[in-house]
Amino acid sequence: MPLLLHIETATTVCSVVLSSDQKPISIAEIHSANSHSSLIATYIEKVFNDASIDFKDVDALCVSKGPGSYTGLRIGVSAAKGLCFALDKPLISIETLQAMAQAFLLSEKFPKDVFVVEPLLCPMIDARRMEVYCAMYDIKLNEVQAVDAVIIEPDSFNELLNRQTVIFFGDGAAKCKDSILHPNALFIDDFQTSAIGMISLAEIKYNKGLFENLAYFEPYYLKEFIAGKPKVKGLH
Repeated sequence: MPLLLHIETATTVCSVVLSSDQKPISIAEIHSANSHSSLIATYIEKVFNDASIDFKDVDALCVSKGPGSYTGLRIGVSAAKGLCFALDKPLISIETLQAMAQAFLLSEKFPKDVFVVEPLLCPMIDARRMEVYCAMYDIKLNEVQAVDAVIIEPDSFNELLNRQTVIFFGDGAAKCKDSILHPNALFIDDFQTSAIGMISLAEIKYNKGLFENLAYFEPYYLKEFIAGKPKVKGLH
């Protein structure tokens, strides 16, 4: 079974996991924004040291490719690509929202209720104003609605909500609770994703040899980065 290093920095979570045989063997993560650049190298070193494994023994590097924070994605992808070049190892990319859905299924936050119809999973990443990055999956992680940037309105997702329960989670879900009031909408508070959600998805890609071209791979930003206007001294 492959030894894989997983890096998740697309959201406010900075998470690094070393896995083997579809199980995490070492984890280092923090749920805090603006900490990725200062911690990513430390966390990578920590998971190898904690597991008493040498860097060169890893079989592939896996990175959460987006959508998500522009800066976070750049940090994670740069770290992963740098290690791939240095160690001569392949790179695997994992869709951030699908990995979030997997992490949610593995977490204590996933409700164990018996649903008459299996619920859909809608991971959400906070974007600007009332916009979120989201996708829709069934509980086997088959894509029901493609990744998109959605401006939330009261009737958002009604076509699906009229048929079954949809579970909304992630840091983008909180701002939607007051807008999406459909009785089949279930919001989960305080869910934080983890690179653990990448493990099984990455092993599938590894076994199929689905690797990225290191020279050309870029994060999936979904939307162009818009920098804030710098403040001019003396003007308000």
